[in-house]
Amino acid sequence: MSMRFLSIVGNSFGCSASGERLVSAARDGDIQEAKALLDYNPRLARYSTFGVRNSPLHYSAAQGHHEIVSLLLESGVDINLRNYRGQTALMQACQYGHWEVVQILILYKANIHRADYLNGGTALHLAALNGHFRCIRLLLADHIPSTPDVYRILRKRSTNNESVSKFDEGALHAIVNRPADGGVTALHMAALNGNVETVHLLLDLGASVSDITVEDGATIDLIGTGSTPLHYAACGGSAQCCQLLIAKGASLTAETANGWTPLMVARSWHRDWLENILSRQSGGERSISPSPYLSLPLMSIVDIARECGWRNNDSPSTCLDPCVVCLERKCSVAAEGCSHEFCTYCALYLCSTSSTSSAAHGPPGSIACPLCRHGIISFVKLSGTRPITREMGRTRSLPFCTCSADVLEAASQETPLCRPDLPPCARITPLSSCHSLNCQIFPSVRFNPGLCMGAPGTSPALVSTTENALVRCSKPSSNEGRRWLCSFIQPVPTGAAAED
Repeated sequence: MSMRFLSIVGNSFGCSASGERLVSAARDGDIQEAKALLDYNPRLARYSTFGVRNSPLHYSAAQGHHEIVSLLLESGVDINLRNYRGQTALMQACQYGHWEVVQILILYKANIHRADYLNGGTALHLAALNGHFRCIRLLLADHIPSTPDVYRILRKRSTNNESVSKFDEGALHAIVNRPADGGVTALHMAALNGNVETVHLLLDLGASVSDITVEDGATIDLIGTGSTPLHYAACGGSAQCCQLLIAKGASLTAETANGWTPLMVARSWHRDWLENILSRQSGGERSISPSPYLSLPLMSIVDIARECGWRNNDSPSTCLDPCVVCLERKCSVAAEGCSHEFCTYCALYLCSTSSTSSAAHGPPGSIACPLCRHGIISFVKLSGTRPITREMGRTRSLPFCTCSADVLEAASQETPLCRPDLPPCARITPLSSCHSLNCQIFPSVRFNPGLCMGAPGTSPALVSTTENALVRCSKPSSNEGRRWLCSFIQPVPTGAAAED
């Protein structure tokens, strides 16, 4: 009986040592260490830490290490793994603005609809809260078709059958206006924190200026139930956000459940500079210029990248016609209109980062060609571009525990973490706290795999939120009234956020 217990402990410590090394490599961006560990045991990608239940995918996404994110996904990890808060890697990448990680996760078809357990916030809420508009347009890449009339359909709210057949406006509207707990939408969050570019983009994508917060016992409302995004913008003190919302038809006379108008909210928070903006009579919806952060060709290049891959590493010597942007990869796509050719990687980068205001010709949302400045609406595959199914195969969920369920002979005292053709732990040395362990000390016996760390079904031990988690709540000085937003912030310190 004692040998059985020691065997369980020995195998669990072996899983922990290797898993913690992979977590450290993912957090620190050590691609070589991560690759060596995953080559040894791909199931280590399924490991998760005690308490917060963050996997290596969560850590690498939160830190912006996109190469390690790709490595983990290729190892077969479940792309929609949750931690104890219910957050996925996509949520954490959006929270910190790591658009390159978001781009990879979207290419692997991460679920953008998942909401966390504590406040019902999605990846879109987190991106809007922190003003990461690049992440927002990547999140919605599958819902904005690469056609020239998208912006016109959004502005006119067209309902004719032809438009609906090409563009499911209802699906986009549902995603953009999805409420978290308390009825708070992404537009509420962006307006409160004064993220002007994000507010502009969300409004162009169909965000509603009339959605109101509701009474919810799980959420401490900032102003009161019945608050519109304009109330939140008035509380945050952003004049530009208020002007954008008013231009889109936000009501200056809308009242909360407490009877407060946006002007009264601004006065209560001492936002004196908003007095003139919020006291004018509303003239109805006014025309504003399109957001420069729309990206029409993004859907077309994402579809091509999923089908044909996006990281061909052909050297210039093997490419007869290399991409004129990077000179490292062969051309695989062409821009419709000007017909200039690029590699898929550069086209993806162009659509993910460029501002549309620099395009010489083209409808709103077209991206300027780097060679001729002509507006690009979509990309098409070149004739020589072939599908690659292996690179973009669907990720699968792997059980973490590799411990054998069969009783081995006593002469063969090897655990499954050690390969029979190698010396014990020749390739994986445990952490310093486990130096006394040896893979041959304990025999392999039959036991429940659920006892191994990281196995599905293990009960997470909740970790209390530290006071340091409250420092990112809001931009204005009066941040004591906004601590309800702190429930969206990851309590584990993961480094500085990437700036858009």
